[in-house]
Amino acid sequence: MFEVYITKSGKYLPNEAVSNDEMETFLGLINNTASKARRIILRNNGIASRYYALDKEGNPTHTNAQLTNNAIKTLFDTTFTANDVELLSCGTSTPDTLLPSHAAMVHGLMKNKSVELNSSSGVCNAGMNALKFGYLSVKSGNTKNAVCSGSERVSTWMLADKFKNEVANLKSLEEQPIIAFKKDFLRWMLSDGAAAFLLENKPRGENSLKIEWMEAFSYAHELEACMYAGGDKLENGEIKPWSDYSSTEWLSESVFSIKQDVKLLDSNILEKGAESMKAAMDKNNITAEDITHFLPHVSSHYFVEGLAKSLAERGIDIPSEKWFMNLKKVGNVGSASIYLMLEELMNSGKLVKGDKVMLSVPESGRFSYAYAYLTVC
Repeated sequence: MFEVYITKSGKYLPNEAVSNDEMETFLGLINNTASKARRIILRNNGIASRYYALDKEGNPTHTNAQLTNNAIKTLFDTTFTANDVELLSCGTSTPDTLLPSHAAMVHGLMKNKSVELNSSSGVCNAGMNALKFGYLSVKSGNTKNAVCSGSERVSTWMLADKFKNEVANLKSLEEQPIIAFKKDFLRWMLSDGAAAFLLENKPRGENSLKIEWMEAFSYAHELEACMYAGGDKLENGEIKPWSDYSSTEWLSESVFSIKQDVKLLDSNILEKGAESMKAAMDKNNITAEDITHFLPHVSSHYFVEGLAKSLAERGIDIPSEKWFMNLKKVGNVGSASIYLMLEELMNSGKLVKGDKVMLSVPESGRFSYAYAYLTVC
């Protein structure tokens, strides 16, 4: 078995940063009415700016595959080129197509050579799952290197015109033509971007990060879906898939919109997060004192205080000065968020040889969690 190092990191954030007041300029007004929930949601999530792969008319400027490829390009130089890549492992919640896979679409843009591909789906853990596939490939000797990515292009899913038919349907039923909070909520939470890591079996440069271990947990065996798209939740908690709806219902019910059960999220996301992180740390015999930098992916600053409290209750008391987040300025970029945090930390000048970095990623899809523990070399 080989050691595995993150030797390079890169990112791509499309266009210019979008402020809170500009969001509806890009996403549009549903039923020509400003969202009543927007200001409350933004006040709680603490996000001040984010990025969209859109222009102000709502026209796409990049595909997800293009965002990913642009991030990957930043990894290459004269010492490591696209033709040196042996494995491409890409994670996303929002692929451009159902088929072919996201990694295949990215590889089609790279135009380098034949490589092994892996596409990881899911929600926020899609990026961590892509990283783990690359980690295990390099560790086992299957490949000498791997390029792993997390990316999202969710803005086009949230454009006002995607809800036009649902609003018309509500009007015909003489209901108040406002889409459900479970859909409106996420329009003010999510944003676009991509980031990538180069994994190798030897360190390179000054800030290589050795991956000591990675752990993952799922609670789908006991909890129903919380965040979902391409279907809708029935009263019994089951998800009715998009292919079981008629084509007219796809539009009238906004079946493909991203939805979140906020009550289910609030009841479980922190509790299961603390439970799983405790299990991961106990399994690998580390304590809070062994963590120099803690990088928790949180969808909203609303959860930060509660997460700290939940962890402390399980004996994981991590001082606030060890927490490193960039949610406020880049937004919640789903599977790319943990990549964007680590990329920024690696280029911040704050890392010292011997530092220990903990990555923590929750996923509310059906409550999954992933962790990685790194050493600065």
